[in-house]
Amino acid sequence: MTGRARLWLLAAGLAATAALLVAACLRLPDFGGARHPYGDLAVRTALAQRTANTVSSVNFDQRSFDTLGEESILFAAVLGTVVLLRQTRDERREAPQPAPVAPALRRYGTILLPVTLLIGLYVIAHGQLSPGGGFQGGVVVATALHLLYIGVDYRALERIRPVALYELADGAGEAAYVVLGAAGLLAGSAYLANTLPHGTFNTMASGGTVPLLNAAVGMEVAAGVVVLLGHFLGQALEIVEEEPT
Repeated sequence: MTGRARLWLLAAGLAATAALLVAACLRLPDFGGARHPYGDLAVRTALAQRTANTVSSVNFDQRSFDTLGEESILFAAVLGTVVLLRQTRDERREAPQPAPVAPALRRYGTILLPVTLLIGLYVIAHGQLSPGGGFQGGVVVATALHLLYIGVDYRALERIRPVALYELADGAGEAAYVVLGAAGLLAGSAYLANTLPHGTFNTMASGGTVPLLNAAVGMEVAAGVVVLLGHFLGQALEIVEEEPT
């Protein structure tokens, strides 16, 4: 395809996208008005599915297929990072030398690690009940582990962060979301349909498949962020070529 043809193809695609955006904007309710059709429908649907957190209901029930795409973007980014930053045969990483850490920083980092980890797990587990969920809680969990790097040293972080295991957990979280979606097909409904019992409103067991999908996203995000930081921190170490034998 010639350069001119590619430009015409791009122009046609942009024009079609612009037309769709204009058509969508023309039917939007007035800004600041009392009419919010999408919001009202989302709240009613969340209550019907017994999900107290409407945002989680939208993410993991009403538009769960979109959330699968968002999760897959992070998974693809982690996969690309693992491939691009892998250690080659003619490279070896020097062991990092521990840097002096102020006693106060070491003390507070050690104290905050379990507290932050617990908060992250709480945010994931209660995503269908209160603000938060798998994406937010997963980042908090990954951050908690790296408090050991700040408060102690890199070697201490490596002992609790075997990157290979977190790579498996990242793939398992992605696979769990896909498999839970297939459960809807097995039940004779649509892919990612909420086919489990909805439970009692405002309890841990409410929301049907929402808490399960939320947990799968939490696992994938937490493990994915740990893997990303692990490879970037590894690149920050001194890399030297092995001497020829």
